[in-house]
Amino acid sequence: MAHAVAGPRAGVTAGIREIGISIPERLVTNQELERTLDTTDEWIRANIGVETRHYSDPDDWTSDLGARALLDACERAGVSPASVDLVICGTYTPDRMLPSTAVTVMGKAGISGTPGFDVNSGGCPGSVYALEVGANFIASGAYRRVAVVLADVSTKIFDPQDRTVAVIFGDAAACYLLEPVVSGAGGLGPARLGSEPSGQSTGYVTREPRFTETGERRQSGFGDNFTVMVGRGIRDFVLGSVPGLIEKTVADAGLGLDDIDFFALHQANRHMVHTIMDTLGQPRDKTLTNIQHIGNTSGASVPLVLRDAVDAGKVTPDDRVVLAAFGAGLNYGALVTRWCGPEDFA
Repeated sequence: MAHAVAGPRAGVTAGIREIGISIPERLVTNQELERTLDTTDEWIRANIGVETRHYSDPDDWTSDLGARALLDACERAGVSPASVDLVICGTYTPDRMLPSTAVTVMGKAGISGTPGFDVNSGGCPGSVYALEVGANFIASGAYRRVAVVLADVSTKIFDPQDRTVAVIFGDAAACYLLEPVVSGAGGLGPARLGSEPSGQSTGYVTREPRFTETGERRQSGFGDNFTVMVGRGIRDFVLGSVPGLIEKTVADAGLGLDDIDFFALHQANRHMVHTIMDTLGQPRDKTLTNIQHIGNTSGASVPLVLRDAVDAGKVTPDDRVVLAAFGAGLNYGALVTRWCGPEDFA
């Protein structure tokens, strides 16, 4: 299986200066879903590992969550949003087909005159794909501060009666704030990206109409668009491919798995995260899971769990960190970074 391998970037290296987040207030428990779906709290916990998730308000869209995450990142870094040179938004739930959600995010964050565009890499993999795009813009030397926003309102694009997705997803956004690091300080290292088109039918958005028991046409927040997932197909692919992808990416960085201090893995399923760690032969305390509290948050998943790790002191400057994500496409990617402290930025 071939992968696109990022070689040494010409020019400067990017580091993650800060991670901003936005999680909606509305909390939805398994017990609440039991009242409308043919499922149980026990089944969801045992098979998915989710206990609660957060739903965005009816008038809260991808750009609203994204703008709040961007502002949070800037506040944590102590910089003005106006100082951001480029905004990249990774999403599969754009507010509209046009303009790009990145532009709408900027408008709501009070940013003007800055370029922005969207990256759609299949939702969940955006946490690595969009990050790699941003890193290369820093490496070009043309941009000094890049905001990579990962935001999705997944709960607005599924059929509320489809338990295969309703028990898994929650809404959230996160924002990597990227800046150049001083020479020799490390930062974002090698990445491997891949796609397996034969797996397109395991996760996609369909426009096939759906109807209630009384014959009324169902609508999602995106009209006739509904997310479809075949969990077993995604699981089989991920467990058969992602551990090897991570191992190769770590080797690209001249490291071994034991050299990695933390693994930030996409929160698709709590048991899947643990199985990946077991397959790698790494202790589970080298990772964290937050899917039990916030569900699968698509592209925001990896930066959210990375932010949790930083806040908990599990990731500190000079630590070696792996980021790995996978999802619709099937698209998948992994990246190695040295976690930077304030003194590492140019």
